[in-house]
Amino acid sequence: MTWKKQLTVLAQPYYWVNILLAISYLLAKKAPLTCRRIFHSGDQEDLCDLDSRETEILFFLLIVVMIRSRKTGSVTMINYLSSSFLYTKVANAILWAYADYRYGVAFLLLCVLVGMLLPEPSYRGPEHITYFRNAQVFEEELDREKRVSWLICFYTVWNPSCVNFAPIFAELSAEYNTDLLKFGKIDIGRFPDVAQKFRISDSSFSRQLPTVVLFQLGKEVDRRPCVDAKGKLQKFFFSSDNMRATFGLNQLYKQAVERLPPAKQVGLESKKSQ
Repeated sequence: MTWKKQLTVLAQPYYWVNILLAISYLLAKKAPLTCRRIFHSGDQEDLCDLDSRETEILFFLLIVVMIRSRKTGSVTMINYLSSSFLYTKVANAILWAYADYRYGVAFLLLCVLVGMLLPEPSYRGPEHITYFRNAQVFEEELDREKRVSWLICFYTVWNPSCVNFAPIFAELSAEYNTDLLKFGKIDIGRFPDVAQKFRISDSSFSRQLPTVVLFQLGKEVDRRPCVDAKGKLQKFFFSSDNMRATFGLNQLYKQAVERLPPAKQVGLESKKSQ
């Protein structure tokens, strides 16, 4: 995602309102007018300075955000912000409650209200994705036409990494989808039998979400994240470039187009050049 596109996304109310919530305590503490109105407790000179407890909370928040962002594979500014909003709001709630429990309650109510009125924007661009409802339907589709290569994303709706990866997978499907190269998704949170069949953990502590598997000739040929020779799960960042390089999407697309009738090849080439 280019910087220009990211700034366009940031202009949406969901992001700038949540950014304001994330820095609300610092803004109130460092602005002299609001500081003396809200944190009035005498005429101390250091009234608007952060004390040691507040500094510890903010430092701990910074560490948590960095660790969680790395674990969720956040690779863009939007991803970092989306994955950090929950932690920043929790930290702000603690800070407001530390100042006055009434402030903490009011802040939590405000967060709930914002969450109800401004849900996180979902991807609304083009996509060519088949959503499978169970393993049987998927296996029937694999057996029906073995010439088709399938790139399947196994995901859950509640996992932050899956949410961050959804627009990337959708954009790739719009760019590379052909009659012989198709994209699909299966929600293993709703269909745990699929997770069990394809050896994917759907627990809240799982490091296998999302899992993307490439099927060719009806069989699995590659997946990410994968397990190394020692049985250890290898970390994989689900960026657009990593997906293209790891699964060889350009080569798969070229091979799929070459096997199509000439008329369809011309149409796909003109679409790709746009």
